[in-house]
Amino acid sequence: MCSGGGLFVAYTGTSPFCLLRLWDLIILMERLYWVRHRCLQLISTDRRRGWYSPPSSLPAKSSLDAQDPLVQRLTGKRRVVVSQCDPHQAEYHKIKESQQSCTRNKVQTTKYTFLSFIPKNLFEQLHRFANVYFVFLGALNFVPIVNAFQPEISIIPIVFVMSITAVKDLWEDQRRRKSDQKVNNRLCEVYDRKQKQYVERRWAEVCVGDLVRLCCNEIIPADMVLLHSSDPNGVCHIETANLDGETNLKQRQVVRDLPQQGSEFVPENYSSHIECENPNNDLRRFRGFMDHPGKVRVGLHSENLLLRSCTVRNTETVIGIVVYAGHETKAMQNNSGPRYKRSKLERRLNMDVLWCVILLLLMCLIAAVGHGFWLSGRQNPIYMIPDDTHPALAAFYMFWTMIIVLQVLIPISLYVSIEIVKLGQIYFIQNDLDLYNPVLDTGVQCRALNITEDLGQIQYLFSDKTGTLTENRMLFRRCIVAGTEYPHHENGQFTSQYVPQYPHCRTRTDLSLIFTVHVYFSMSLLLYYFIPCISYLLIFTQAAEISHILDFFLALTVCNTVVVSSPTQPRHMPVVRTPLRSLEEMKAMFQKLSLPRFPSSPSQNTDTPPSLTKKLFTRGRSASYFPNNSPQTPITTLQSPTAHSGTPSNTPTTPVTPALSNEAEELLYEAESPDEAALVQAAKAYGCTLLGRSPEQVLVAVPGTGPLSIPLLHVLPFHSARKRMSVVVRHPLTGEVVVYTKGADNVIMELAEAAEDGFCREIMERTQRHLDQYARDGLRTLCVAKKVLEEQEYKAWLKRHEYAETSIENREELLLESAERLETNLTLLGATGIVDRLQEEVPESIEALQEAGIKVWVLTGDKQETAINIAFACKLLRPTDHILMANCDSKETCEARLHELQHEIRQVTKEGMSEDDGSDCVLVIDGRTLDYALQKELQGSFLELTCCCRSVICCRSTPLQKSQVVRLVRDKLKVMTLAIGDGANDVSMIQMADVGIGISGQEGMQAVMSSDFAISRFKFLRKLILVHGHWCYTRLANMILYFFYKNVMYVNLLFWYQFFCGFSGSTMTNSWVLIFFNLLFTSVPPIIYGMLDKDVSGETLLDLPDLYKSGQNSQAYLPSTFWMNILDAFYQSLVCFFIPYFAYAGSDIGVFSFGSPINGSALLIILLHQLIESRTVTWIHTALLLFSALFYYAFVLLFSLTCVTCNSPTNPLGIETKMMSEPLYFLVCGLTTVLALLPRILCRAFRSTICPSDLVRAQKMERLSAQDYSTSLRQWKENKAAQRLSSRHVPQNLSVNADMPHLTECIAEAGAVLS
Repeated sequence: MCSGGGLFVAYTGTSPFCLLRLWDLIILMERLYWVRHRCLQLISTDRRRGWYSPPSSLPAKSSLDAQDPLVQRLTGKRRVVVSQCDPHQAEYHKIKESQQSCTRNKVQTTKYTFLSFIPKNLFEQLHRFANVYFVFLGALNFVPIVNAFQPEISIIPIVFVMSITAVKDLWEDQRRRKSDQKVNNRLCEVYDRKQKQYVERRWAEVCVGDLVRLCCNEIIPADMVLLHSSDPNGVCHIETANLDGETNLKQRQVVRDLPQQGSEFVPENYSSHIECENPNNDLRRFRGFMDHPGKVRVGLHSENLLLRSCTVRNTETVIGIVVYAGHETKAMQNNSGPRYKRSKLERRLNMDVLWCVILLLLMCLIAAVGHGFWLSGRQNPIYMIPDDTHPALAAFYMFWTMIIVLQVLIPISLYVSIEIVKLGQIYFIQNDLDLYNPVLDTGVQCRALNITEDLGQIQYLFSDKTGTLTENRMLFRRCIVAGTEYPHHENGQFTSQYVPQYPHCRTRTDLSLIFTVHVYFSMSLLLYYFIPCISYLLIFTQAAEISHILDFFLALTVCNTVVVSSPTQPRHMPVVRTPLRSLEEMKAMFQKLSLPRFPSSPSQNTDTPPSLTKKLFTRGRSASYFPNNSPQTPITTLQSPTAHSGTPSNTPTTPVTPALSNEAEELLYEAESPDEAALVQAAKAYGCTLLGRSPEQVLVAVPGTGPLSIPLLHVLPFHSARKRMSVVVRHPLTGEVVVYTKGADNVIMELAEAAEDGFCREIMERTQRHLDQYARDGLRTLCVAKKVLEEQEYKAWLKRHEYAETSIENREELLLESAERLETNLTLLGATGIVDRLQEEVPESIEALQEAGIKVWVLTGDKQETAINIAFACKLLRPTDHILMANCDSKETCEARLHELQHEIRQVTKEGMSEDDGSDCVLVIDGRTLDYALQKELQGSFLELTCCCRSVICCRSTPLQKSQVVRLVRDKLKVMTLAIGDGANDVSMIQMADVGIGISGQEGMQAVMSSDFAISRFKFLRKLILVHGHWCYTRLANMILYFFYKNVMYVNLLFWYQFFCGFSGSTMTNSWVLIFFNLLFTSVPPIIYGMLDKDVSGETLLDLPDLYKSGQNSQAYLPSTFWMNILDAFYQSLVCFFIPYFAYAGSDIGVFSFGSPINGSALLIILLHQLIESRTVTWIHTALLLFSALFYYAFVLLFSLTCVTCNSPTNPLGIETKMMSEPLYFLVCGLTTVLALLPRILCRAFRSTICPSDLVRAQKMERLSAQDYSTSLRQWKENKAAQRLSSRHVPQNLSVNADMPHLTECIAEAGAVLS
């Protein structure tokens, strides 16, 4: 038994001669490998491999020439920040006076002060046209020559409405004031130059240039550049949940090359200057540089900036210098308040308000002309006061008087009512338990308060795939190394049954985004193929394969931004022991293994190859990985590649439980994406374990060696334009500068083509074949590559890269160019296949949305094969669908292909297929072709083609292309669009659509923060759109129409009276009732109607998605519907006026007595009209209708009994009591109500019986018994299916792209994605 760390097993029967011979073979193999390596280096033209140079030969991180014109300071575009400590006092005050930027950190989000509230609030409210209109009428009524009634009464409506709005604004502002006070009074430690120590100060007193010290769990008071951290590696962790909603920790690092780095920070010794960009709202960008003493310039990035409102986590102490304070901080720059969009219904409403204005002007013009003719036909009548006013001038005055009298035609209370109704609708949406996710403890978030009704009119839905349709919880299934594929079927099935647990964060109460994607892999199969037997080491190519495998897993482990922590040590960075420097130490490792005698035949082998490789790769602390601390869980031996083709493996599948080191502990990986977490966990399962990370190094445990410290030189983060990320490290074994790159397979393959030789070409061809198969299986593919840099090559690149890092203007472009310059001539290492399962109920949801008439487009960055496979699995594609492929390499080819596909569809149309939503054609287009199709010349052809397709799948699309597609469809087709996604790459698409929905998934909260609505699962979209969207649109549309109806109906009563009073502007009712009729007596029932009315139940709407089409076609609020309501209002006003007129004709009743039955009848007609229009009548509706009627009669009776001079110069005392004491009053009111509502009742009965709509039929179905309902529902669906089939002929000869012969296989394999 050998001593030492790790696990060693002694084998009996091992011959010393065999061990000596084995050792000679190892030496021979190594010599052959290095000879081959040196030869390739000498004959290679790209010089991508080089020998190791000492670290001392690296260029110093010195500054660029400060006098270079390219880096000269641009006035007005930059700011200089210096410390307020003693050495900089003169310069600090000079900069403060010149820039005037050192404002205090006090924030004030309130809009008003005690003195400014009234004038400022009035000014804001007068920005609304309706308020200006009614203020103008109120002021006009104070003009004696045109006033219609008491001036004080005329201003009651506008004062009432504006007062409610002012109280609401004041309440909101008071809440903001209390919040500001709470924030400004928080305390932090700021260095005081007089006391020479840190003292507590309020946040409001912090200034730019102050040195601030924070402890763990403290909130950052201002935007600071990190100067010191208690972490020996200069790392600080922050939580940005208060800023962007993300709960996973972000890593920030101290500015490099600080003179005090690595020691205790002394403020008096800090003498560096900061020059950075002016304040902006970009949370993920910070550009600037720091000038150290000696003219050393270091670039500043977002990794050096601590943002206000974030929280320090897992770090004892940090010190930073404030660069942005108060309203200049990025948090305050992004504080723009709630999102505001104008809904389609609101735009229609504004148009109808204009029609009402035109109608009002027409009625006033008729009254003015009539008054002028009436005066001209009478010469000094005895009942008029003599006046010298010309009839034409009197008609002009009468025009303005009638504007005041008929002002109620414009519904002043409608806008307030709409806001109240929308708040009620949002309340019901957010409290729907069917949309609640108990796992994440989240429901629906309504972030846009004014577009709820747009959910009921969606025509196009644009969806991301990963994380939206799928779980975005990655399971590592297969990998390709050096062209050899290693499948993992059994373990893949085992992991698919595992549900990961979400541990609670140590410093937070909510769930942390810790991707514990547990991958159960045995390392035996993989190692069985790369070291199947020691005797195979004689084969020359095995050495290259070993190198590929080591680099492959090092790349998976290192090329990421994963933060490592453990339950006992948040920043996991164990003590590093001396790493292996060359293969010489690997020889010593082999000597420690007691290897068995080589048998003459496989049957004589006493130790199988898998067991041999286990002994090699289970040494050390990371030999295996057990989720949930369950080492008793067996890890099954994986199948061989022969098993993948159907041949059973001879390898025994006995459970293996490798021993763990006593010092092993569970590692927690916090990644920015599930892909990174899955790859790191997979590498960990194979023994390459990421143990810790710092800005300068990465600690990795590789099989048989223990922890290795890998110097981390540069990190080139992922960029959507590059579609890859890279790290530059110094290899721990060879000392070479190595670039590890991972990214999209098509991008990496293109970058590796230029570097391929004969051996690499064969690897690439085999890898590409496996990648195609992975895509057909629905796996997410990723390629891994490397590049070895010569020292001189690295120096040259580093010099230009430092210039890009220290640039302020165009830094992003320069860094992108620098990364692309480095990522060339790559050597392909391998590829990975990760499965991302569909979310539950996604197929049912997409099928329901398509039945509802919504065209579903999928915009994804995945390969075509992967997207098609997922599309089949989620029922976006059906087995009978015809897939039209568009893969073009040029604009001309794209144009020809689009015309060719249009011609094919036209040929199909001639055979009987209709060009509607029932089409069986689905377009699949790749990113390059989409670029050409989005150009102005081809947009028309592209849209014409997509309109003939049932669905469109855009593959390899970038975030910019996603937003361009949404904008093109929205603007050109004039349709309602909805975009849904879960990641930062979906933000532009979400913001571009009419309705944006974010999914709070595994990729942070960027999509949620930019969305109008947020849900946690795609399946919730079904009810949100089909049920709540339908209800919100129908309710609000009917309420708006009802408001127009009741206002026009009541105003016409005043208009008809003008024909009998000489168009004098007189009214037959007192001004109090006139003002309050629409403002109080009839305004509350419509609000409840807009919140609670249900034309069809939610269950029926889900069972019959076809009902959603009524909202798409705006059937509830068409122009014809609006004018029909206006005509009905005219008819009802005629009945309501002339029946009392003829009933009381010839009597001696007064004007107000004549108006009493008219007002009573109008109230009953308006209230009962709403009852007829309501589809749901509950006790709440009934109670409010009775309350409105009783409130009216109580008011007029009380007014009649007590008011003597309330309506000067008339006297309404006793009028209402006298009229209500007569039976004729009630007879007139009853007859008028019946005759006025009879046409609407008959029309509704006719439409419900003779030609019922789908909604009416559904309402009738709901009144059936459960058994009859099920029968009717089944018959309904059968009839709809028969109609769709009869409307098209399914052809069998539609051609598809010949490059996709495997599409038939996708149909059969799609079910695997669901497992």
